[in-house]
Amino acid sequence: MHAELIAQANAWLAEDPDAETRDELAKLIAAGDLTELAARFSGTLQFGTAGLRGELGAGPMRMNRSVVIRAAAGLAAYLRTGGHTGGLVVIGYDARHKSADFARDTAAVMTGAGLRAVVLPRPLPTPVLAFAIRHLGAVAGVEVTASHNPPRDNGYKVYLGDGSQIVPPADAEIAAEIDAIASLDDVPRPENGWETLDDAVLDAYLARTDAVLAAGSPRTARTVYTAMHGVGKDVLLAAFDRAGFPEPVVVVEQAEPDPDFPTVAFPNPEEPGAMDLAFAKASETDPDLIIANDPDADRCAVAVQDGGEWRMLRGDEVGALLAAHLVRRGARGTFAESIVSSSLLGRIAEKAGLAYEETLTGFKWIARVEGLRYGYEEALGYCVDPDGVRDKDGITAALLITELASELKEQGRTLLDLLDDLAVEHGLHATDQLAVRVKDLSVIADAMRRLREQPPTALAGLAIIRAEDLTQGTDKLPPTDGLRYTLEGARVIVRPSGTEPKLKCYLEVVVPVATHADLPTARTKASELLAAIKGDLSAAAGI
Repeated sequence: MHAELIAQANAWLAEDPDAETRDELAKLIAAGDLTELAARFSGTLQFGTAGLRGELGAGPMRMNRSVVIRAAAGLAAYLRTGGHTGGLVVIGYDARHKSADFARDTAAVMTGAGLRAVVLPRPLPTPVLAFAIRHLGAVAGVEVTASHNPPRDNGYKVYLGDGSQIVPPADAEIAAEIDAIASLDDVPRPENGWETLDDAVLDAYLARTDAVLAAGSPRTARTVYTAMHGVGKDVLLAAFDRAGFPEPVVVVEQAEPDPDFPTVAFPNPEEPGAMDLAFAKASETDPDLIIANDPDADRCAVAVQDGGEWRMLRGDEVGALLAAHLVRRGARGTFAESIVSSSLLGRIAEKAGLAYEETLTGFKWIARVEGLRYGYEEALGYCVDPDGVRDKDGITAALLITELASELKEQGRTLLDLLDDLAVEHGLHATDQLAVRVKDLSVIADAMRRLREQPPTALAGLAIIRAEDLTQGTDKLPPTDGLRYTLEGARVIVRPSGTEPKLKCYLEVVVPVATHADLPTARTKASELLAAIKGDLSAAAGI
């Protein structure tokens, strides 16, 4: 077994085109570090609907140039089999470690496979890549990013020609092509032959951002902005400047791309402490709202002043605010969200006489809804211009929420006032999440098995009216690893995260509210219910 492992590692080493990972692997082999080698060679990083995502390092279970070259070659083979020989593939990348290398390798592989490859001019937001696919008439697109994962990670996100991310069966078909590659020596990688784009595609994206705003709308709201050490700052500032908003006050410590994300434990606005510098800047400058992007700027976080303190709005709150704003502006088409997002969107759409769809988690599903006008999911992702970007877009979402804040400001009101109005109109929809990050993935599998074998009959004293195992699929949803419980006035969904080692439980309670005066009581009741559901669910799952 030991000899087999060492032989496997040496074979990988002989092919590895990257001096850094070669050196890393050679040291592990020389040291005879069988534990670490076994972890690196226990399988291969699986290509799925999120593409690839994992820790940087040598070996098939890590993100590295060898793994990326194989992924690119698998994608190229899939495209050629689908009749796209000679088709255009657009490649974008963020500012993480190795992102530029992975983008260049992808361009070389596509060129070697007889496809036309173009690379975005520099690290840019993921939505610019999603826009470029449709704008340039490409057959596919690749974004090298690990979004808001820790600094040690990177990832590889694949889009098809409609500008949305892959879904089954494309993922399995690409994975099969990747598995069919015997050796990297079989993958032609010319030194040149692809094109690096100029700023024309970025200019076209920015011109499109203007279209999300209403002509002549107020543009007075003042913002503090953080790019969270990612690639959003220049594009967001350019979009705000074009729109005529006051220039955002930038959180300088997090403004420039830095793959080590030095000021945050996790570069995700939802994580504790990530917004502390933005809150401090807001306390100095007293803006109307805080806007944050995640590192690849496809997500948008919003914070507001609430009783003298700054607080992050939940993704569900921003999702409802944007929906209400679009409805008031006369938007037509389908409103869509993932099943883990608040049911308030459905109420808003129904009252406005608009079509409404629920999808599985992820914009790869939301973006495919027919006639989509607006889509969101609770993890801070909003699609407000589906004809331009069939994915979540943290830049256009920031513009739209700032327009709404400006309109309310002209009326002497705030985003919180509008949330109160929505609660009185549709009931208080309060959401929370129980997320457990694990080192050992078997903890997640054990929790899911326990819930399936011994399902709870009530949570927080509320009877479970319907328990659904989503691996079976429903009449509207394809199968997925998840459990959904419908309770009297509440809903719970439990699922393993698709991109992180986390078990995620999404909770929602709906409390009827007669008047604005009843809101404090309703909020107290909602938070007590959510806390009780959390406790009971933890016990039932054994986490």
